Amino acid sequence: MRSNLLFFLGFAAMLACSTGKRSSPAESTAAGATSDSAFQAMDHRHGDVVGVDPSALEHVFVGVPGGGDVILGLQTDDEVLISQARIHIGTVAEAFRRGDFAIPGFVHDKPAAGTEVMTRKRALITYTVEDIPDGAALRIRSKDPEALRAIRAFIEFQIAEHRTAH
Repeated sequence: MRSNLLFFLGFAAMLACSTGKRSSPAESTAAGATSDSAFQAMDHRHGDVVGVDPSALEHVFVGVPGGGDVILGLQTDDEVLISQARIHIGTVAEAFRRGDFAIPGFVHDKPAAGTEVMTRKRALITYTVEDIPDGAALRIRSKDPEALRAIRAFIEFQIAEHRTAH
């Protein structure tokens, strides 16, 4: 896992940066300056792990009846960058299948909600990767009630942390 993270960090330094529109963070206030700094640091770590300029990333997290979806798209038509996002989602799916949630832990600088149960219930959860035109989607599904609650907690955590509207 550590070697995958180092690979992505090294690869990020080699890639040319792409610009694009992204989901807007919540409005900043004087009291929220520390929160915005933490958000920017998290956003930067996320870009490092994906290997793409974080301003080009479009994240959508969606709770669905059987679990949740993590959708990573890019505001670019650069096939190399889109391929890198797809590789990232595939790497995340493989790690999650093993019960390894180090990537979101690194990105958020803390354990992600639901991951303790998702690790324990990993045999009852499926992780399916689907290519989309501008990136990839990770479909997380389970029929186990406790695993479903954990998946939903994970998705809600991601929505709050990434400040997405979904």
